[in-house]
Amino acid sequence: MRTLRDKPLTADIAFPALVRAPAAIGKAHICDLLAFAVLVLAAGVAVSIFRDYGLGWDDYAHAEYGERLVALYASGFADRRALSFVNLYMYGGGFDLFSALAAKVLPLGLFEVRRLAGAAVGLVGLVMTWRMGRRIGGPSAGLIALLLLVACPIYVGHVFMNAKDGPFAVAMTVLLLGTIRVFEEYPQPSAGTTALFGLGLGLAVGTRVLGGFGVISAISALALLFAAEARRQGLRDAAWRVGRFVAALAPALVLGYAILAVVWPWAVVDPLNPLRAVKYFSRFFEEPWHERFGGHLVSVIDMPRSYLPTLLALKLPELFLLLGFAGAAGAFVTIFRGDIPPSRRAVLLAVVLAAVLPIAITIAARPAMYNGIRHFVFVLPPLAVLGGVAGAWLLERLPPRPARIFAAVAIAGIASPAIEMVRLHPYEYSHFNRIAGGVTAARANYMLDYWALSFKQASDELAARIEKLGLKHPPDRPWKLAVCGPHRSPQVELGPEFETTWDPKGADFAMMLGEFYCLKFSAPLLVEIEREGAVYARVYDIRNRSYATLLTFPGL
Repeated sequence: MRTLRDKPLTADIAFPALVRAPAAIGKAHICDLLAFAVLVLAAGVAVSIFRDYGLGWDDYAHAEYGERLVALYASGFADRRALSFVNLYMYGGGFDLFSALAAKVLPLGLFEVRRLAGAAVGLVGLVMTWRMGRRIGGPSAGLIALLLLVACPIYVGHVFMNAKDGPFAVAMTVLLLGTIRVFEEYPQPSAGTTALFGLGLGLAVGTRVLGGFGVISAISALALLFAAEARRQGLRDAAWRVGRFVAALAPALVLGYAILAVVWPWAVVDPLNPLRAVKYFSRFFEEPWHERFGGHLVSVIDMPRSYLPTLLALKLPELFLLLGFAGAAGAFVTIFRGDIPPSRRAVLLAVVLAAVLPIAITIAARPAMYNGIRHFVFVLPPLAVLGGVAGAWLLERLPPRPARIFAAVAIAGIASPAIEMVRLHPYEYSHFNRIAGGVTAARANYMLDYWALSFKQASDELAARIEKLGLKHPPDRPWKLAVCGPHRSPQVELGPEFETTWDPKGADFAMMLGEFYCLKFSAPLLVEIEREGAVYARVYDIRNRSYATLLTFPGL
């Protein structure tokens, strides 16, 4: 009997009415070689640029969480500080733990290691996305999916420096690839596939409770498969196959729970703790603040339902948007085709839900929303996969001349955000597309550098400026630097010769983030960090000047 392992799900059945000739071995080989070359190039670029990314608001806290997790295990669970550290114990700390351990063996500074670890994790996400696209739509789809994600500034920018959302996005790709494989091999997945599913399950749920979205996608796909098989083969036979499948996945559940225990120990101290985390994150857990959205200052707990779809439309590259959501629509239609094997329909449903269910629930529930779309980086890999399948469908379906035109447009559509990333580096995550008018136009309407990564470059240039101007260090104290934004970055970059403060009175310099809540001073400007006409940070010389505050709240 022919099984799904004999015939992978390809683009010819991912969309209705597509009939394609068997792909030439040469074409598949070329696509795989190109994908490998892209991955090697991405790795080389990552190694060359990982030091460029500064510290954000949360870096010190995450680094401390990692050290406390190391202490927890090194002490034989006697040192339990990690289990009550701020609110980070309600998140998994796998990335922080890995980075803390790596910093003890690599000849790099702690925060250099964290950036390098982020790059490594991001590369894993690229590999997983390529493999998913290839399994679902063939070599062309895999290559296009990889290119869409590697040229996505939001993904690239966050994996380097975001200790929560970048690792979570990659953990979800591992789980989704495992889900695809278990349904391709239904009802008796192999040991390797079972292990991959368990690994992804443990990492995803053990990183953020939102990993439950991956579980919902898998259960929904299983329900679809069961219903389709019950209609075709009878209820009894379908139920027997589901039971066999669930029994085969039992080791994956055990493995997943073991991994969850390692990366999120608080979750297993009390089996009800994950539910407590869900309850905690179901309401906004900080004092509300305002952010700029659509040119207005809006409380983060009052953001409109349009917040997420608007920012997805304005921040994702245009080709990514077009192919990703077109692919989601096409795959959704295919799910209802009765001539498609149930296991393959289950695979498509799992991928579609991974991409669009979190977006749909967020729009419906309207939770507190802030920091752009950083909380939704995890939907980008499945969207890229769907975009890869849609792109492969077009290349194979269109006549030769239109196919060549589409290929040229696609190359331009991938090159454009890649060029923008070079121009914005190392602030790729602040990218806005041409629909928004780029960062230049977006500056007046939305927040750009909300992580304050620009403080690293501002600190380096301030030190160089002081040396160039020959400014003399105060004889009896360090330089006093008033900082509107996170203080840890200039503290790390400038060292003990500088003391940071929120109070500009008596300060020598003022380092100001280029966001709406930081004042513009009428003082000599020493440093200005800008990209494409948008100012990310400024440093002023405020010696012998008097200012009462660093903050302003226009429109409130």
